[in-house]
Amino acid sequence: MKLLNQTIDFEALDNPAVTSYAARVNAGELLTFCAAARKAKRPLVALWGSDERDRGEGFGFALHTALDLSEGLVCLTLPLAAENPSFPDLAPIYPVANRMQRAVMDTIGAMPEGDADRRPWLRHANWPADFWPLRNDAKDAQFEAQNEDYAFVRVEGDGVHEIAVGPIHAGIIEPGHFRFSVTGESVLRLEQRLGWTHKGIERRFKGMGLSDGARLAGRVSGDSTVAYAWAYAQAAEAIGAVTPPPRALWLRALLLERERIINHLGDLGYLGNDVALAFGLMQFMRLKEDWVRENARLFGHRFMMDRIVPGGVSVDIDEDGKRAIAAQCDVLEGELHALKDIYDDHAGLQDRFLTTGRITPQLAETLGVIGLAGRASGQCWDLRCNHPCAPYDQLQPHMQLEHNGDVAARALVRFGEVKASLDLVRKILREMPDGDIRSEVRSDANKRGFGWIEGWRGDIFVALETGSDGKIRRCHCHDPSWQIWPALEHAIIDNIVPDFPLINKSFNLSYAGPDL
Repeated sequence: MKLLNQTIDFEALDNPAVTSYAARVNAGELLTFCAAARKAKRPLVALWGSDERDRGEGFGFALHTALDLSEGLVCLTLPLAAENPSFPDLAPIYPVANRMQRAVMDTIGAMPEGDADRRPWLRHANWPADFWPLRNDAKDAQFEAQNEDYAFVRVEGDGVHEIAVGPIHAGIIEPGHFRFSVTGESVLRLEQRLGWTHKGIERRFKGMGLSDGARLAGRVSGDSTVAYAWAYAQAAEAIGAVTPPPRALWLRALLLERERIINHLGDLGYLGNDVALAFGLMQFMRLKEDWVRENARLFGHRFMMDRIVPGGVSVDIDEDGKRAIAAQCDVLEGELHALKDIYDDHAGLQDRFLTTGRITPQLAETLGVIGLAGRASGQCWDLRCNHPCAPYDQLQPHMQLEHNGDVAARALVRFGEVKASLDLVRKILREMPDGDIRSEVRSDANKRGFGWIEGWRGDIFVALETGSDGKIRRCHCHDPSWQIWPALEHAIIDNIVPDFPLINKSFNLSYAGPDL
């Protein structure tokens, strides 16, 4: 098969939900293919490593690179040596690969070559430099906490000083360290140090059955539990060669759009709060609470955890439930319209939103920004539109785009996506087919599958592989925050320090999602 004018022997993987291809490549082919994909403006989806030494003599480690092409998802696997594994540095082609490569270095000990950034990313000082948790021979261990001297990039000059924020914050939020270099209150540079929420999830997957793995995948990032569960289910269904019943797929879309609405409502409230419009916070949190309570009543869980399972869904909805959701959509649409008018007409809010934390479309393209943040900077990427799985191929959602790339644009995308999701929910309720809601999924040995779903923050990717015993051999879950966190470092430049909480909230990225 010939993709991007690069002739490589691709294998078409059997997955009705995700059109995907895979190939083993050498270092030169990997670099050439990635360069061609970048030239064609195709984004990097994920990059991760694996220990292949248990496969027998001649096997070492592997680097896996997933790319979003017009033909579908492509996964390139580069075999690495068993001793002193290394791989070509992809960051000059895809800048967003930098932190992913450092995570590979921390977890399996494979090093990026050349002048690549080799500072630890997931590993902090209390995690020894010679311990690689995703190697098959790594032992479970606990280590004493140590102070870390991380090599932050220093900005020097007259009047320049540093402000260190975190990793522990004043609010009940996840930990992350932010190092500001400033003159007065104007920010010259921001550098992030994340990795404070590491939970060992990727290691925990190993040896699980497919059903147990589904529960763990849904807990990678709690605000995206539906999206992670669906992506994982797609991968498991590819392994088991199972297509869920049509009604199950429509119910999945219903749950996913409700998750999108809930998160956007919360963010719009917090954005108002960050510019001292407490009224906005109270109103949007009231609306969000109404929706999560209705989730609990109709689906048995406020955030719909474990409601998507391999083979289908674990819940159904009757006609009374449909009517209740339709009525809730009508109420929310009216209140949303009124609240948007208030936000649009509030001079103080608009003064803080407009031109603040701007990522231009050109910069967004260079950085590879995806998801909601990308669409606010003119990037036309939404899996529901670009690579729609069922039932989105029938729902035909309308992509919400803005081009100014500031806090105001990211708020407008949220308003637009709530309205669009309400329309999708109504269409789902009207056109949802009858029938079964679940098919049995049996695990097959030595198989792999991919899942790829547009969550509320951006696209979520799951690569799942079984071993000879049919249990999970490797599962990599990729959060869109990987691609968006670096953009925050650029968005704050030339803004003032007090605007950082507002800019940060306008992205609202996951700390836990990229820290498995």
